[in-house]
Amino acid sequence: MKHQSGKVKLNVKESHKRSLLRNQVIHLITYGHLTTTKAQARQVKRLAEKVVTLARKGPDFNTKRRVRSLLPYKLEALKTLFVDIAPRYTERPGGYTRLISLGRRPSDTASIARLEWV
Repeated sequence: MKHQSGKVKLNVKESHKRSLLRNQVIHLITYGHLTTTKAQARQVKRLAEKVVTLARKGPDFNTKRRVRSLLPYKLEALKTLFVDIAPRYTERPGGYTRLISLGRRPSDTASIARLEWV
């Protein structure tokens, strides 16, 4: 049974969902915040925390290779991740992001949330 598996389909195919989440994590790394629907924000949070946990180990070759396999699109975002973001959370055991609910979007009443670094 697939009860409470934790993954959300987001109404797109798997390959599109993977690239969508990767691009949104890169946006979060680059700009420090992300405003999107609540369902997408929860999935982005999962991937972003996984990436930061990997990057906390330091900028050795294997760690960079593993993070680049998750975020292959922009090398500048990887540099920002390893230089600015990951060193802030070396002592923190988890929970690197904060999800703030912003209410509903007027056009289609979708729940909107803002994802940012703690």
